[in-house]
Amino acid sequence: MKIKIYTDGACSGNPGKGGWAAIILDSNANQSDISGSEKNTTNNRMELMAAIMALKKIKKKSEITIYTDSKYVKDGITEWIKKWKLNNWKSSNKKPVKNKDLWIKLDNSCQKHKVNWKWVKAHAGNKFNNLVDQLAVSKTK
Repeated sequence: MKIKIYTDGACSGNPGKGGWAAIILDSNANQSDISGSEKNTTNNRMELMAAIMALKKIKKKSEITIYTDSKYVKDGITEWIKKWKLNNWKSSNKKPVKNKDLWIKLDNSCQKHKVNWKWVKAHAGNKFNNLVDQLAVSKTK
């Protein structure tokens, strides 16, 4: 099964009240929206939560393309995480990796599927990126 997922996170203040959201489109273009919030968090944590929670919804092994406007999430999961694991979860400046708990969850979730990551420019007219942004922002109110 091929699935497309659009994710976004938002924060009112950083840290502050945060929201995450995902739009899941199955191979028949059926749409499912999920979202949530946390009282005291950061934008980066909400970006990660959106992807984690979306992947958790997919029960059968699938080919998934995740569209995110967060280079932090895309680059982190496709590039940086390999070095973090080798360096015992230390960043290039030898400091502990921020949001390690969520990176581990996201990495574990990705192992269950074939996941392709695509970066999309925020607020640039992409219908689903705009919708998921509105949904995430609505959770910060």
